[in-house]
Amino acid sequence: MPPFRAPRGTSDILPDDQPYWAHATGLAADVATAFGYGRIDTPAFEDTGLFERGVGGDTDVVQKEMYTFQDHGGDSLTLKPEGTAPVCRAYIEHGMHNLPQPVRMYYITSQFRYERPQAGRFRQFGTFGVEAIGDPAPQVDAEVIELGWMFVTRLGLADMTLRVNSIGDPACRPAYLEVLESYYRERLELLCEDCKRRLERAPLRLLDCKTPSCQSLGDDAPKSADHLCDACAEHWTALQAILDGLRGAYPELIYSVDHRLVRGLDYYTRTVFEIEPAGGGGQSTVLGGGRYDGLIEAIGGPSTPGVGFGSGLDRLILNVKRAETFTPAPAAPDLVAIHIGDAALRRALSLAAELRAGGAAVVVAPAGRSMRAQMRYADALGARAALIIGERELARGVAALKPLDRPGEQVEIALEAAAVLSAVSAD
Repeated sequence: MPPFRAPRGTSDILPDDQPYWAHATGLAADVATAFGYGRIDTPAFEDTGLFERGVGGDTDVVQKEMYTFQDHGGDSLTLKPEGTAPVCRAYIEHGMHNLPQPVRMYYITSQFRYERPQAGRFRQFGTFGVEAIGDPAPQVDAEVIELGWMFVTRLGLADMTLRVNSIGDPACRPAYLEVLESYYRERLELLCEDCKRRLERAPLRLLDCKTPSCQSLGDDAPKSADHLCDACAEHWTALQAILDGLRGAYPELIYSVDHRLVRGLDYYTRTVFEIEPAGGGGQSTVLGGGRYDGLIEAIGGPSTPGVGFGSGLDRLILNVKRAETFTPAPAAPDLVAIHIGDAALRRALSLAAELRAGGAAVVVAPAGRSMRAQMRYADALGARAALIIGERELARGVAALKPLDRPGEQVEIALEAAAVLSAVSAD
């Protein structure tokens, strides 16, 4: 066993996996740009207070999952466990309220949570997220949902489901929470130990419990959508009407209202949503988000509405691999330069540099090996062709070009970059 391994809950993204990540992140950027979102990159760590105030001190993220440390200056810093609070901090810090609203931003970043590692869930994980800040209208909620749906389906993932809910706002949620707490207190002995603690500090999270006994209680629990104030009810009705209208462009976009969907962070208000494989359950969610109209005010800014989502790229890529919706192009060189003798090696090295400058992918075979071993090396790399330079070829100013997918075929060409590039392009 090697003396060092990647820390638990992290993974190396090896060269064979890089095309999947490039495909997913490239598509994410293309889709976000098509909706008018510009990229933002925030630091890997932030002031710990940002998450304590923004995400919520009673959430599992803050209580159990954050990587927090004190730097040499005595400041408490935290590796970012989620992307929304940092973007909102940047919105305040850089005066983005002076820009046309909403300000549309997307990010592709690594995030960090101390969780129990499992399939598709890591302690360091890639995230694609979007935030639309500054507009409270339900059509912005629908825009964010549509963007997420387009991204997931353009990855080739079929049989996806969209779940939505409204959890109200500070005007109507307290009354709903009283009803919800009363319902659960009458069934206290049936709750798991985690939910007994949540009942005191975060009763809404009881609806999200994955314990089977608590799930059955959640199925019969009072519904937040039945306890909305007039403003939240109007927003909720308008959002559903807009989503219904999207069916013309996305016939497969069939959403369901799930009263147990609450998301796990304190900043959510009104709309919450998740996209997951059909029949997958909450642990297979590939994208989720919602509205957070009180977050910017909670971290010291003016009252500003916002809505967004985060999507776990690790889990998405696992789904892409299982569905076989993307086949990476072979990362093979155009040419491997085969050389016999020191003078041939020197010419191969200089010629390879000229060829790369001309746009070709070229590898020079390792020195000190026989011609047969160098040819096996070229085959192992999956190269299109071998360019053979020996002492006789070097004296005559030529090289032998041997296509590796056509045994027995070989042509002689001038030992010049232009001639080699022309021959490779024509092959």
